[in-house]
Amino acid sequence: MTTPSAASGPAPRSRRVLLASPRGWCAGVDRAVLAVEKALEQYGPPIYVRHEIVHNKYVVQTLKKKGAIFVDRTDEVPEGSIVMFSAHGVAPAVHVEAAERNLATIDATCPLVTKVHKEAVRYAREGYSILLIGHDGHEEVIGTFGEAPEQMTLVDGPEDVANLTVRDESKLVWLSQTTLSVDETMETVHALKTKFPNLLSPPSDDICYATQNRQTAVKKLAEDADLIIVVGSKNSSNSVRMVEVALEAGAPAAHLVDNAEKIDDAWLEDVTTVGLTSGASAPDVLVDGVLQWLAERGYDDAEIVTTADESITFALPHELRRNLR
Repeated sequence: MTTPSAASGPAPRSRRVLLASPRGWCAGVDRAVLAVEKALEQYGPPIYVRHEIVHNKYVVQTLKKKGAIFVDRTDEVPEGSIVMFSAHGVAPAVHVEAAERNLATIDATCPLVTKVHKEAVRYAREGYSILLIGHDGHEEVIGTFGEAPEQMTLVDGPEDVANLTVRDESKLVWLSQTTLSVDETMETVHALKTKFPNLLSPPSDDICYATQNRQTAVKKLAEDADLIIVVGSKNSSNSVRMVEVALEAGAPAAHLVDNAEKIDDAWLEDVTTVGLTSGASAPDVLVDGVLQWLAERGYDDAEIVTTADESITFALPHELRRNLR
């Protein structure tokens, strides 16, 4: 019997892809995109959409080709037209603007965002000062802030807490942008509660279930992957954060890409295992393109890594069940 030479070393590991599950579209995004498609089918183009329906270039361009027109301001919509509000939600003032222009509205706000809006209204009515944890300028934050601007203060991370002053520390509550990192949000909450011990928490966690699940999945990928690729657009808050979460969880490298064409071949140098996932606004067709791209480079062994099962669905906006034209 012969023994293998010590100099020969271990056999090289085969190249593989770890594919996160869950990934991609959440129930709110699926509802919003389907709402635009149904509106175009039911009422015909054009359908105006205030801001990007979801933060993904591919989705927006696809809907544009079907007849959707994306605008930044309500006054860009011709009087008497149909306008849809994006999944991120809008402030009450926007509804007033739409009514003044005699616009028929379809509200595609994610129900989880709507929940936060209702919480803001209720706490403001009860006399609370509200600390809104979120990123300055994000559309969801602008919409939520508009529900109670006189009683709300934006907290953009734990570094904002030191110089924060409030009207009454005994009537204080925090709410949050739904697409933030769970870890990031709780770090801010901890800093707030250290400064304001009587700070009240909302009745349920405002962080979107899909955001939590995708961050948990990318942490799992980071345990074994040499490189993590997150499919999503740069203006997608949850997609950007997934890259950060991957790196914080120990991934040697992580990158955000819109599609396979944005991947740099140099990233694959000395990489055996690629972790692949996508943000909550990225369609699976883009992930399929990355899988094909990787397979062409020898990464044709794909293994699904499941960390949660998602079965949540949301009904379409009620406006799609009546005649607007």
